[in-house]
Amino acid sequence: MRGKQAPKRKLDPDPKFGSTQVTKLVNYIMHSGKKTVAQQVVYDCLEIVSDKTKQSPLDVFETALKNVMPSLEVKSRRVGGANYQIPMPVRGERRVILAFRWILIAARTKKGRRMAEKLAEEIIAASKGEGDAVKKRQDVQRMAEANRAFAHFAR
Repeated sequence: MRGKQAPKRKLDPDPKFGSTQVTKLVNYIMHSGKKTVAQQVVYDCLEIVSDKTKQSPLDVFETALKNVMPSLEVKSRRVGGANYQIPMPVRGERRVILAFRWILIAARTKKGRRMAEKLAEEIIAASKGEGDAVKKRQDVQRMAEANRAFAHFAR
């Protein structure tokens, strides 16, 4: 790598909930710089979550994130002409990024409804420990556990 690593930008909390996690979700949903559209999708989603669960939407959202964040993942490493899948612990920031990515992919693959409804459904399912995003996390964890024999290759 040449030069310095780019500094981390500090995100402002979103205007409605005062949460930086909600701001990150808005930024991940945003396409072509249309932030107000993405904000409306997220706010509608959180409103649907609060209607369906009768709980604080931020609490449900935080629980969903915790249930989806992985602690281990596998990385490929070439050792002696063979590729090994080596289990590695996931750094804090990457855990959050993967959780958001998996929740959004799971919501986008559903068909036939508004994005706010699909996202709300996935967040509710993830907060209960079910749904496609939690299944993806379990698959990644299971893969890391299965390859624990190659952990000694990690440096």
